[in-house]
Amino acid sequence: MEKTGDGGARRRSRRSLREGVVDLAGIGVAALVAMESAGTAEIRGIVTGATLFFALILSAIGCLALWWRRRWPVGVALLLAAIIPITEFVGAAVLIAVYTVAANRRWPVTLAVAGLHVVAFVPYSIHRPDPDLGVPGANVLSVALLSVAVAVGGVVRARREKDAVLRERAEVEARLHLDRVRVLERERIAREMHDVLAHRISLVSLHAGALEVRSDLSPEEIARAARTIRVGAHEALEDLREILGVLRAAPDAADGLRPQPGLTDLDRLVAEVRATDTTVEVEDLLPDVALPASVSRTAYRVVQEGLTNARKHAPGARIRVRLDRTPDGALRIRVRNGLAPVGGPVVPGARHGLAGLSERVGLAGGRLEHGVRRTTDGDLVFDLEARLPWPAAGGS
Repeated sequence: MEKTGDGGARRRSRRSLREGVVDLAGIGVAALVAMESAGTAEIRGIVTGATLFFALILSAIGCLALWWRRRWPVGVALLLAAIIPITEFVGAAVLIAVYTVAANRRWPVTLAVAGLHVVAFVPYSIHRPDPDLGVPGANVLSVALLSVAVAVGGVVRARREKDAVLRERAEVEARLHLDRVRVLERERIAREMHDVLAHRISLVSLHAGALEVRSDLSPEEIARAARTIRVGAHEALEDLREILGVLRAAPDAADGLRPQPGLTDLDRLVAEVRATDTTVEVEDLLPDVALPASVSRTAYRVVQEGLTNARKHAPGARIRVRLDRTPDGALRIRVRNGLAPVGGPVVPGARHGLAGLSERVGLAGGRLEHGVRRTTDGDLVFDLEARLPWPAAGGS
C-alpha cells in the first residue's frame, strides 16, 4: 500500500468491484481514443509504417498501466510522461493519470506532475506538428486539457477530504457522547452505592454505641448485637468493594452490579432500622399499582436518607414514614422525626446527604423540601418531604 497525500492515510490495495469496473472502463476509453488517434494520424500521413506500430505498442502499455493508477498514481503518471514525447496516442490515458494524481496527492505533487506532462508534450508537438492547430495551438490545447483534469481531480479530492473530516468528527462526537453516558452511569451507580454504604455504617455505629453504653445486656444480647455488627460491617465492605470496582473498572464494567433497591424493599429497610431499637412507624397509602423503576428507586432513597439522618442526628427519636398520592397525581414521601435526642451515640456526617438527595429528586423531575416544622400538637420535628411525578399510566 502507498500513502496518500491526505496526511498519511493509507489506501487499501485491494480494489472494490465498483473500482475495478471504473478502471476497466478507463482503460477501454483510453484504448479507443488511442486507436482513433492512430487511425487519424495514419490517414493524414503523420505517423505510418513501423513508427505507427511502435506507437501503438507504447500506447497499449500506457493504457494498461492505468490498472495500477490507484496504487501508484505518480508512478503511472511518470510512465506516461515518458511515452508522450514519442506518441500522442496516450493523450486520454495521460488525462486519466493526471486526474488520479490530483484526486489523491497534494497540490505541489499534482502541479509538478501536470507541469512535467506539459513539458513532455512539447518535443512531440514540434517533431510532429498538428496540421490544423500548429505547435502553439497544440500546446495550448494540451495545457487546457491538463488543467481541466487537475481541476476535476482537485474537486474530487476536496470533497473526499471534507467527507473524511465530517465522518471523523461524527465518530469523535459519538465516542464522546458514549463516554459521557458511561461516566454519568458510573456516577449514578457510585451514588447509589454510597447511599447504601452510609446506611450500613450508621447501623453498625448505632449497634456499637449500644454495646458501649449498655452495661446491663445479657451475654445472648451482646452476642446478637456483635453478630449484627459483623454482618453489617461485612455488607458495608461488599458495598465499598462495588463502589471501588465501579470507579476503577472500565466504564462499561458496571453491568454486573447488584440491582438497586426500590419501594418493594422498604419492609427490609425498616426492619434493619427497627433492629437498632429505633421506633419506626410506616403509613403506606399507595395504591396497589407498580411504579416505574426510576421513581421507585428514588422514593426508596428518600426514605433511606430520612431514616439515616434521623438515626444520626436524633438517635432514639420516633420516626414516622408516610407514602401517599397527592390529589394532583404525585407520589409524596414524608419522613418525620423528633429533634430532642433520647440517648445513644450520634454519628457524625458530612451533611452532604440532603444536597445529594435534592439533586437526585430534581433529576427525577420532582422536588424536595426539608427543615424544622412545628406540628399541630406544638412539637418541633424535622420534616423531610419529597414529591415525585407519577405517570398517568400508573393508574389512580
